[in-house]
Amino acid sequence: MDPKTILKQYWGYDAFRPLQEEIIRSVLEREDTLALMPTGGGKSLTYQVPGLILDGTCLVVTPLIALMKDQVEGLKQRGILAEAIYTGMTPDHVSTIINKCIYHRVHFLYVSPERLASEHFRGYLRQMPVSMIAVDEAHCISQWGYDFRPSYLRVAEARALFPSVPVLALTATATPEVVEDIQARLKFRKPCVFSTSFRRDNLVYVTREIDDKMAGTRDILLKVPGSAIVYVRSRRRTAEVSDFLNESGVLADFYHAGLSSSQREKKQEEWKEGKTTVIVATNAFGMGIDKADVRVVIHYDIPDSPEAYFQEAGRGGRDGQRAYAVLIYNSVSLATLKSRVSRNFPKKRFIRQVYEDLASFLNIPEGGGEGMSFEFDLERFLVLFRLERSITLSAIEVLSVAGYLELISSRNSLSRVTIIVPRDQLYEVDLKDPLLERLLVFLMRSCAGIFVQEAFVDEEFIAGELHVNPRTLYKAFVALARERIIRYVPANDSLHIFYLMPRFPASYLTFGYDAYEKRKRAFKQRVNTMVDYVEERDKCRQLFLMEYFGKGERERCGVCDTCIKEKKRLTRDERGFVDAEILRLLAPDGMELEELTRAIDFPVDLVIDRVRALLDVRKIELNFTYLRVRDARRKKSKPRGDSEG
Repeated sequence: MDPKTILKQYWGYDAFRPLQEEIIRSVLEREDTLALMPTGGGKSLTYQVPGLILDGTCLVVTPLIALMKDQVEGLKQRGILAEAIYTGMTPDHVSTIINKCIYHRVHFLYVSPERLASEHFRGYLRQMPVSMIAVDEAHCISQWGYDFRPSYLRVAEARALFPSVPVLALTATATPEVVEDIQARLKFRKPCVFSTSFRRDNLVYVTREIDDKMAGTRDILLKVPGSAIVYVRSRRRTAEVSDFLNESGVLADFYHAGLSSSQREKKQEEWKEGKTTVIVATNAFGMGIDKADVRVVIHYDIPDSPEAYFQEAGRGGRDGQRAYAVLIYNSVSLATLKSRVSRNFPKKRFIRQVYEDLASFLNIPEGGGEGMSFEFDLERFLVLFRLERSITLSAIEVLSVAGYLELISSRNSLSRVTIIVPRDQLYEVDLKDPLLERLLVFLMRSCAGIFVQEAFVDEEFIAGELHVNPRTLYKAFVALARERIIRYVPANDSLHIFYLMPRFPASYLTFGYDAYEKRKRAFKQRVNTMVDYVEERDKCRQLFLMEYFGKGERERCGVCDTCIKEKKRLTRDERGFVDAEILRLLAPDGMELEELTRAIDFPVDLVIDRVRALLDVRKIELNFTYLRVRDARRKKSKPRGDSEG
């Protein structure tokens, strides 16, 4: 079947965006393919179209549960068979999905890279008719990328199960070094890279030095109406900035990974629906968020890599209309950025101490723990051992890259429900809401022992069975709990430490050059590049970023702050003309600065620049705001007290 026919049939488009069709045809020719496409550039179609043409199931690897759910829901609405497997689903639900895939009843199966680590799951995978493997956020597989995740190395292991199946790797950001590393890690049979232009001509890049960043953020948001994102680096600051904006008349909310899943979903939906204008968030917000009309993205804190900045800034203006990416900073911001190198790569003796503290906290004896997962209360651990969050997480990341253990974030066990009204009294309850009645009947029929003990429930599965969205189902559970018919404990997020090796004495730990020194050097280079970007005064910001990503473009964007400043510069002839006009107008009796700027038909800031230049060379002089031509014949008076002889 022709790709354009599929595109028209399921998505209603007559033509592909630039490079989409070439990528699709490469996959259909069974070539391993790496596609570099900007955020919002239509990456998903490049595997969804061939996934419908090829016979079997397209395995999609992505780290984002929210994105999995959105993609699966979108495909099902188009009549396409799609499923996702993620942490927190009941074993029965997972088995049902796997059987659908084995018996050719699913076009797309979305999984996390952690799922591929399970030998049990890989056993089922061998039985599936996998047609292709799509790897989203493929830069995460490279140790030299800005967001390396060791779990992504499992993708290569899964790929080995299907050596003849094409792999499509997708990313929005990758330097030339990372492009090579992705292909090597995924064992491409031969190099094959498609890269669209990273230019975003509708996106205006601006950096602004501001002492009071809160007030500066407010002023920008008041000047640029519409939906906005403000990125900050700490959870505490999300609430502080959000509160300040609300007090200043800007409708804002905050978002970070420490909120419950239901809180995050509610805040996200209200922002997407326009009920909240501004979302103040950590970098936990944004990936997989499809909102086209973001008019401004403000970076309150400087990101530590051009990749992170480019991806986050790129969430503005996906509708093709003018949008602004504004990075605000001051001297403290720059100092903080430079200090991140030592904080992200703490001294090795500190890393060894964290390793020891983890084993003590989790009660793991020497030689034990291998292949085991332990629930991890990070906050309690930090308090107990008097450790700082960011530097401790950095130490754990080094341990992860070195292959000793992994920190895994996942949903805890599932939501838990108990029916607390006796069965014989339940039929007398008048709920006055058909959905509540249907939900209660479903629980009674599906959950054995729910009247006497907690039952674990998979809300995604129940929502599908009752044909409602997850948010509506959540409200139904809450309503039943409020009526004191059920006891409801929603699922929450938890951390786990997974030991890849048995616990060693800390003195035995080694950190190879690749795991520590080389990664530290690469991180330092990215930090230095961000410092250069912030302090750049002449080069077009669009071209600065294109050059970093290996794009040989030369045309200035014409709209960033450095380009606007360049446009305002005068030619040599123009400078001569303005200087002559200033001297002519001041020659008789002089005049006030404001009067002078009105008298010359040039922009005020340019006239003031020339006034400063003439003052510097002492051709004119200033008495408060009154300017006049300096009398070159006037001699300096001798300092009092000087005498001859």
